[in-house]
Amino acid sequence: MNLYQSLGHLVLGSRLRRLSEAFLSEINKAYQTAGIDFDASWFPVFYLLSKNDALSIKELSEQIEVSHPAASQLITNLKKKGLVGTDTCSDDGRRQLVTLTEKGRDLLKQIMPVWEAISQSMAELVETDETIKQLLPAISALENAFRQTKLADNIVQKLNTNLKPAGQ
Repeated sequence: MNLYQSLGHLVLGSRLRRLSEAFLSEINKAYQTAGIDFDASWFPVFYLLSKNDALSIKELSEQIEVSHPAASQLITNLKKKGLVGTDTCSDDGRRQLVTLTEKGRDLLKQIMPVWEAISQSMAELVETDETIKQLLPAISALENAFRQTKLADNIVQKLNTNLKPAGQ
């Protein structure tokens, strides 16, 4: 058992980050091998824009569950690459609507077969082990638990309870 496995919940975030980084690295290698200039971190935006003609930055940030500044930074980077464009919303001048450019739509056509291959490959991998089959349901359950529980408050409460001198 390695250090990370032995420390259990104390390093949950570190283990999830390591797993995420390893997964995204493999996905990026697949794009590179296929000769496609695409970064896996762009996936949520491309996926949502493949299903919607246009979305505001606020809508994107809400759907991909990142802060508005983080979504805005991602959109800015994709604009610099010429993959998305923004236009002011006709009924609300404060809203910027994001759309795929022609270059972005061309890239989308290239990456969609990769997405299908990723889905197939992961489905095959998941079938190799009963425990792996529980991963996505377990992650969903943990995400829901975090939405319903203020973990930091619970930790502080336990600290305050455990730090009180005896007799109080």
